[in-house]
Amino acid sequence: MLVRMTTNATNADASRAKPRRRAPAGAAVLREDVTEAIRAAVFEELATVGYARMSIEGIARRAGVGKTAVYRRWRSKLHLVLDLVSALAVQGLPVPETGSLEGDLRMLYEVTSRALRHPVASQVIPDLQAEAARNPEIAEAMQKALREGQEGVSLKIVAAAERRGEVRAGLDTELVLDLISGPLYWRAVVIRSPKLPKGYLGALARATAEAIKAL
Repeated sequence: MLVRMTTNATNADASRAKPRRRAPAGAAVLREDVTEAIRAAVFEELATVGYARMSIEGIARRAGVGKTAVYRRWRSKLHLVLDLVSALAVQGLPVPETGSLEGDLRMLYEVTSRALRHPVASQVIPDLQAEAARNPEIAEAMQKALREGQEGVSLKIVAAAERRGEVRAGLDTELVLDLISGPLYWRAVVIRSPKLPKGYLGALARATAEAIKAL
């Protein structure tokens, strides 16, 4: 505490001794809290009105900022959505480390299932998938985000299982990715069934693990 107070006092003296520097203006100042507020507003707008009806005005109003704050960061709503969707691929999912292929798959499915059942995700993903059919840029961003996010984790799970001797080396990664990721996205995006039957995730993890071991 004493060190902190001393440091603060020293900084205060220094600020009085030196003339204040003028803060940079224009594009040099992009407050992160404002950027995050805009990003959150985009997801809420997508879930509420969909991509087609979403507007920069609506995003700015929901974020509590002016339209200029949005346009200083993104040229259009398309670029804004593309940026957010692409960021999903970078964030990725946590890699489970339970010590078994079935356990890792079960944990992955639990995390993914919770994310897909989230009210915002359950509205946003199908809407963007529909928009992707009309817009190649959104289609490419969606494919990158969904594929890379799942692929990075799934292949690490299988690599760990290979090191433990649970599966053979040299598996077809495309087929493995389809086996792991297909069922939950089928339910979430295609048939849009948010509620899973009791014991579904455990049975799915067990069946998928056995299928991969049989390859």
